[in-house]
Amino acid sequence: MIDAPDATSTRPYLIRALYEWCTDNGFTPYVAVSVNEHVQVPREYVKDGEIVLNISFDATTSLKLGNDFIEFKARFAGTAREIMVPVSQIIAIYARENGQGMAFPLVSPQVARLPETPPASLVSVPPNVLDGGPDQKGVSLTSVDTEVRSDDPTDQPDPPRPSTAASRPALKRVK
Repeated sequence: MIDAPDATSTRPYLIRALYEWCTDNGFTPYVAVSVNEHVQVPREYVKDGEIVLNISFDATTSLKLGNDFIEFKARFAGTAREIMVPVSQIIAIYARENGQGMAFPLVSPQVARLPETPPASLVSVPPNVLDGGPDQKGVSLTSVDTEVRSDDPTDQPDPPRPSTAASRPALKRVK
């Protein structure tokens, strides 16, 4: 049996699956990236430490969705640029046309060292845990179709609300 620390991350697999879903349905896949010193993107297009990139077939050349990096060539204002983004810096992948996709928490060295951390799909993570401080942005993920168990009976989550036809998924940015 493989222990969780020895298992590979599910993030690159989910990114590839959502990329394929977008292209199969005629949508334009976008990735939101948290920029740090390991991200190779045109810095003049970075805003508030983030950049959104169109990774569609029409917008890229030599796209490689690897387990560690997303790499491709793209034109920015007519100039060809080499783009290299560590998968750990991807904070969301979604379809431009309808916003459907998935958000990911940033993996900081502090969070990576915590033992027995529950999967992000089961909890809502405060932004200061994700990014190291209350002045920075984070992504809060919650899953309404997964039951969270607790030994404390007063600490049970609210039951999921039925969805309506008018509601649609959206990414929620926590400041």
